[in-house]
Amino acid sequence: MTPTTTPTAATPVGHPPGLYVLFFTEMWERFSYYGMRAILLLFLIDNVRGGMGLTEAEGAAIYGIYTSSVYLLSLPGGWIADNILGQRKSIFYGGIIIMLGHIVLAMPGGSALFYFGLFIVAIGTGLLKPNISTLVGELYPEGGARKDAAFSIFYMGINIGSLLGITIVGYLGQKVGWHYGFGAAAVGMALGIVTFRLAGQRYLSHLGNVPAPAVDGKAETSSKRPLFIFLAVMVLVLATLQFTNIIDLTTAQGLAKGMGTIISMIALGYFIFILVAGGLDAVEKKRVSVLFVFFLASALYWAGNEQQGSSLQIFADRYTDLVFFGWQIPSSWFQNLNPAFILLFSPVLAVLWVFLANRKISYPVPAKFATSLLLLGIAYVIMVIAAKIALTGTRTSPLFLTGTYLFFTLAELFLSPVGLSAFSKLAPKRYTSQLMGLWFIGSSLGNLVAGLFAGGFDEKNVASMPGLFQSVVIFTIGSGLLMLLFVRPLKRWMGGIE
Repeated sequence: MTPTTTPTAATPVGHPPGLYVLFFTEMWERFSYYGMRAILLLFLIDNVRGGMGLTEAEGAAIYGIYTSSVYLLSLPGGWIADNILGQRKSIFYGGIIIMLGHIVLAMPGGSALFYFGLFIVAIGTGLLKPNISTLVGELYPEGGARKDAAFSIFYMGINIGSLLGITIVGYLGQKVGWHYGFGAAAVGMALGIVTFRLAGQRYLSHLGNVPAPAVDGKAETSSKRPLFIFLAVMVLVLATLQFTNIIDLTTAQGLAKGMGTIISMIALGYFIFILVAGGLDAVEKKRVSVLFVFFLASALYWAGNEQQGSSLQIFADRYTDLVFFGWQIPSSWFQNLNPAFILLFSPVLAVLWVFLANRKISYPVPAKFATSLLLLGIAYVIMVIAAKIALTGTRTSPLFLTGTYLFFTLAELFLSPVGLSAFSKLAPKRYTSQLMGLWFIGSSLGNLVAGLFAGGFDEKNVASMPGLFQSVVIFTIGSGLLMLLFVRPLKRWMGGIE
């Protein structure tokens, strides 16, 4: 039957209905992810209410390994879509795998069962996450400010899901029982699967069905031999590092630290692989080089942003006044400030980008990234002040965390939806999902750093808090100022794509 509304027809607000299919699918997937993440570290270090009773260092290491693995697996997830399944099947199968993982987490059992559940969720998210963002870009082949606005709208879906997930899963986990929270995450992902399956057939049937090389018309290199060589070299290097005791992959903390090396090697190696063996022309190579710079800025930003589930969560739980009109709110609810502020300011910035474009006022992507890093630095200046107050033994006002979340949320809006749009515009067609996967590897590296950072927040090391937050300030503001110096050459290498 022919649908009464064509897949590409614009809705009354000027965007195709397929955008809203992806909006709601991603909303429910992020409900499951951010909801579960909000209680993950608390569950790992809880030894009173049936948690795993790990130390802060062990729990933070596992938290970092999990959250970084979720995004690290976006690279093979993108490769599978580009070369085997196409985006739509990858999203659907990924959603099913995520739901099954959350069901496992909801089942009371030993640590082995719990870790297996985390592993399943990570695999499914790696398959879904880069490909749903790629499909958003496919809806706007013309590019331009309208595409940037679409990613801002899509980003609102991410944060509505986050807001609902942290509220519902956080309350159930902290006030009712940990496994009830994990079960609610499974229900959220099930709703996302139903949404994508039913509405996607109608409004996305023309997209993502065929792997990219067949669509592009450019054959890949004569075989996948260069990729297998790349993987073999990665395995050999990692084995060498392990056997020479440079990294230790046999403990949680050692694995977390070693994964920093692993992620960095994979990202750098894959960018080099695409540049050298990817069959790119000169213009494409320049654009991929720009994407590498954006990747570095992204990794640094997410190392600060993702403290909300690790060090900022611990700070909220132990050092912040949680009594609100006589009721003690769940400490995980502070993480709701991030999606709430995004929902508040996303429409404002979406309108701003179109307003500036219509008036030919240039605010190039590299400048937006630099602004993001500077705003992140300001956010952590507030945390330095709050940490110094906490050293006196006084629980700090919730206004400190509120101010921190406000500034790094503004920073996120200058980087994350902008970066998603930039990667979809600048990536060569046959590598779109793979390069989108590399964009999420920046989040992977940032999540890992955030987890390791939180390992320093044990009760015996409280005095180090101001210095730890100050290190974030120095790195982010310094990097933001450095990026400002390279705005013009980066814009030139983008080859006219805004």
